[in-house]
Amino acid sequence: MLKSKKHVFWEALLLTIVVFALGLLMGVAFEGRRVDKINDYYAISEISMMDVLALNDLMSLENTNTNCSTIIDSNLLFADRIYEEARQLERYDTAGKITENIKLAHKKYDLMRTFLWINSMRTFNTCKDQADFNVVVYLYEYETEDLAKKATQNVWSRTLFDLKQEFGEKIVLIPIAADSNLASLDSLLMQYEIEQYPVVIINNKFVLNELTSVDEMEKYLDLD
Repeated sequence: MLKSKKHVFWEALLLTIVVFALGLLMGVAFEGRRVDKINDYYAISEISMMDVLALNDLMSLENTNTNCSTIIDSNLLFADRIYEEARQLERYDTAGKITENIKLAHKKYDLMRTFLWINSMRTFNTCKDQADFNVVVYLYEYETEDLAKKATQNVWSRTLFDLKQEFGEKIVLIPIAADSNLASLDSLLMQYEIEQYPVVIINNKFVLNELTSVDEMEKYLDLD
């Protein structure tokens, strides 16, 4: 009888170990697929970013056919691409545990979005008469554990999505994690003296730190 009980115990223990190992392997495989997809998206966006850089360099040269319309269109396409990929990253975050690989992918995208913000400023300065879009930068805390702040950020995210849906190409929406520890981003933010997040910066002039409706945000947009 005692041997039978020991036999059952060892069988149960072995089964538990096998189930745990299979679960671990499945989790690693799922994580690997998520990271691979993110890296694939990033590689395509990186090409778009380099293309925009090349166009900017062409614009500064004499005797070229590059014009403001081409620069603006390229920036808008690039902005829409990485915004859609930002939403995909959010879905990956909610689908599973946030690992160091996912955090690293977010940081790479935050650097790319910071570049987009800077390049949008440059485009405004270079093509003032033709720049008929609005830059809306959404700054949030990616690694916050504050549940109230997470809830606020979720509301902001949905509201800004509605804003983008309503005004389309009139809006360049750039979500960036302010806690990414990027020197370029930190330098940009110093001029705004922001004390807490989330905040929204519209056209590099208006800083909104309270939840705001789409109708209220419309007042700060240049839609002429």
